[in-house]
Amino acid sequence: MSDKTIAKKYLADQKGYFEEVSEYIYRHPETRFEEYTSAKYLAEQCEQQGFTVERGIGGIETAFVGTFGSGSPVIGFLGEFDALSGLSQEPNKTAYEPWENDVGHGCGHNLLGTGAFAAACATKKYLEENNLPGTVKFFGCPGEEGGSGKTFMVREGVFDGVDVALCWHPSPTNSIMSLSSLANYQVYFRFRGTPSHAANSPHLGRSALDAVELMNTGVNYLREHVIPEARMHYAVTNTGGISPNVVQADAEVLYLIRAPKVNQVDDIFKRVCKIAEGAALMTETELSMEFDKACSNYIPNRHLERILYENLEEAGIEEPTEEEKTFAKGIWESLSAGEQEAYLGVMKGFGYEGDGEEFNGKYLSDVISPYVESDKILAGSTDVADVSWVVPTAQLSASTSTLGTPLHTWQMTSQGISSYAHKGMLRAAESMALTGIDVLNDKDKLAEIKQEFEAFKAKNPYTCPIPKDVKPSPLNQG
Repeated sequence: MSDKTIAKKYLADQKGYFEEVSEYIYRHPETRFEEYTSAKYLAEQCEQQGFTVERGIGGIETAFVGTFGSGSPVIGFLGEFDALSGLSQEPNKTAYEPWENDVGHGCGHNLLGTGAFAAACATKKYLEENNLPGTVKFFGCPGEEGGSGKTFMVREGVFDGVDVALCWHPSPTNSIMSLSSLANYQVYFRFRGTPSHAANSPHLGRSALDAVELMNTGVNYLREHVIPEARMHYAVTNTGGISPNVVQADAEVLYLIRAPKVNQVDDIFKRVCKIAEGAALMTETELSMEFDKACSNYIPNRHLERILYENLEEAGIEEPTEEEKTFAKGIWESLSAGEQEAYLGVMKGFGYEGDGEEFNGKYLSDVISPYVESDKILAGSTDVADVSWVVPTAQLSASTSTLGTPLHTWQMTSQGISSYAHKGMLRAAESMALTGIDVLNDKDKLAEIKQEFEAFKAKNPYTCPIPKDVKPSPLNQG
């Protein structure tokens, strides 16, 4: 039996087990840095599979690493398991049916974390069967959604000594995620004013809510005067209460600023700060700011990507069943006309470069997209990016959802434990495990990966975008 056949057979034999792990995490959705049940469960599964687990790594209670083996090379698999607020949904339904719990896996991280765990277990099986040196590490990475958990972990040296890092993401396509991504800062702006009776003595009050509104207006005018690739999002997280007859003394707005490079984000952030200061001056309120989190832009490693692509092709994709096709059709019909029309845009964000011709008359991807070394930028951000600055990293996407399914929707949640989704999860696990085996077996391949990485690093020193004094915080606790 060949080395790769050992890993493939292991994943096939353990299919039911990994589906159970995925479903458990799906049914216990938790938001950033509060994944206590999910992290505990997944860490315990690591221990049951023979990994030595270290919990609370990087100063994050729900972060952990499972390790097996010793010596070099060290292969890291990155797993996420956090969910999103507002996206609860009964699984395998084609209509919106939310749970009582407001939280749901609208980005498929139950699949993501389990798939990476499965890849780590399959690679471990290979090491055991062949009695070879080498180390497998499964990183339990919390708080990806709005928390940049991996960036905090990078800052604390969690990934030091890892030779390559592999990860994946659920989506409607099978492709290598060869795009860069947008760096970002997320910052709270808080205004403190003076309360007063809004009718009897409004002249004695100083409205913090006015300051927030003026700041937002100023930033909206700024949009014309920043680079086109930049994005500035905001959410008013505190309006100052529910009494219109009281001048609001406290108000808060949370900003997420994105651009292709960290230095570009920083320049825009400084301009946004000036606007906030101006709003405070105009309203005679006091301004305070709290840096919440940040992440860098993703750096692809082309040598590692090519190996990952070869193994994605080797893993292959099976024809969807008629039941899976029927369910996918129902999901497709639940999408808006605009979402249906823009279905290729979702896929292009994950590395797909085609024109969609092969999907005519279909609702699911049954092909593997050709690998393209793209110089495009994903209109989104990921904390995997910071790992890619300190470890050679490659990502793939496996199809787990209907064509056109946007992430962060109830439709994505609904498909999170479908048979098609679990097939995609195991396809990703197999692709990553086989890649890990290739790196373990071939010193020349590893040398090429590292040479590319060191050449980039020599010209681009890394600085963590999160200041040292900033600590991870749960959702809405900034």
